[in-house]
Amino acid sequence: MSGIKLDGGSSSNGGGVTVREMTRLERIGAHSHIRGLGLDDGLHPRTGGSQGMVGQSKARKAVGVIYRMINEGKIGGRAILLAGKPGTGKTAIAMGLAQQLGEGTPFTTMSGSEVFSLEMSKTEALTQAMRKSIGVQILEETEVMEGEVVEIQIDTSFASSGDKANGGGIKGKGGMEKTGRLTLCTTDMETVYDLGTKMIDALSKEKVTAGDVITIDKASGKITKLGRSFSRSRDYDAMGSQTRFVQCPEGELQKRKEVVHNVSLHEIDVINSRQQGFLALFAGDTGEIKSEVREQIDAKVMEWKEEGRAKIIPGVLFIDEVHMLDMECFSFLNRALESDMAPVLVIATNRGITNIRGTEYKSPHGIPLDLLDRLMIVSTDPYTHDEIRKILSVRCEEEDVEMADDALELLARIGTETSLRYAIHMIITASLAAEKRKSAQVEIEDIKRVYKLFVDVKRSTQYLMEYNKEFMFNELDDDAEFEMGNGEHEETMETSP
Repeated sequence: MSGIKLDGGSSSNGGGVTVREMTRLERIGAHSHIRGLGLDDGLHPRTGGSQGMVGQSKARKAVGVIYRMINEGKIGGRAILLAGKPGTGKTAIAMGLAQQLGEGTPFTTMSGSEVFSLEMSKTEALTQAMRKSIGVQILEETEVMEGEVVEIQIDTSFASSGDKANGGGIKGKGGMEKTGRLTLCTTDMETVYDLGTKMIDALSKEKVTAGDVITIDKASGKITKLGRSFSRSRDYDAMGSQTRFVQCPEGELQKRKEVVHNVSLHEIDVINSRQQGFLALFAGDTGEIKSEVREQIDAKVMEWKEEGRAKIIPGVLFIDEVHMLDMECFSFLNRALESDMAPVLVIATNRGITNIRGTEYKSPHGIPLDLLDRLMIVSTDPYTHDEIRKILSVRCEEEDVEMADDALELLARIGTETSLRYAIHMIITASLAAEKRKSAQVEIEDIKRVYKLFVDVKRSTQYLMEYNKEFMFNELDDDAEFEMGNGEHEETMETSP
């Protein structure tokens, strides 16, 4: 939270300036400090916490190669596994890849357990997630009029019943009628157009004035204001701080323009499978979509691609905690990666050699061996003490917390001995403790106070081992106590009537 001061009106006593303080709420997430992968043009990791990324140089460089291949459209249907112990930045690297790709490339995030909680089959949930990650750029040509507004002349006349107003007005039944003329020009020509009532209303809605550069879609009549002409840059009374200046268009007023629509395959599926059309996207409950609908859509998209009317953009599907999937899901992913319309699959897990969910078979990372053979595996290493200190410094800056150097060093040591996540959680709590004693900076005493209030996993486990007998449904009792408990139960059963 940060304060913003705004100057208000004059106060009643003395005519001074009233200062009003406003509060802006900012949402800070676990990975809100990530801005990208922190790589230079040669895909070498930058140091010093570039774009919020610290450490994991090998993993970031490997994912940077994947980013370059995705960005150039040379990769599709590939799978990457981010494997490492908890708290080594696997999700942060995936979020950095999403930030690096930008808004033009679809990036879908889901957890492995989500497929079991949705009201649809597991394979349908994975299919929808994969088709959300495949973008389609639909290219469309439309006729537009583009030019600088020289003059707008609007006449209002009183029309009696059945009369036709001068200037091409619309017949009325006694009332005010609007007619007008619009003069547009380019560097080569100038033309005057007669305006009807709808066009006059559209110009008024967009607040178009003389000197604006506009485009008018001939098919729909939509008016778009591109900015102010550079010839009006000296009209200081007709512009504000946000005014954008553009050049006066060249050539003909009427021209053909290419418009690009970015959609995903899933959005096309929903629009064509529901009666409410695109409104079903806002309802959220898309339900299961028939395979016949998807086959027809795929055939149409491929036809558009061959005609040059559409481009397919393979995006990224990120599945965190992938060990939560079962054998049926893994078999589906195995087959889906062979499809022509398959995104880049990035999965992450912190498991070692463990059982595949729903089976008694053990496998590395809880993933079947046939799928592991398809994966490009990127491993993450534990953070060093200096890297943990730098990460905590980045988080302090993100959460707007001032922390003394010795307190930051103590917190880094706590993160090294316990876990990085525990140390990150202590930042905001220590800041609140500092605020309570009216200090703007977090000191060592604040860290110690919070350390006593909130225990980490190791201390919590030690406490459970010490007082395990006093907890309900405890399973750490020794066999003698368990047998004695059974004997007492049997004796009670025998003596009971």
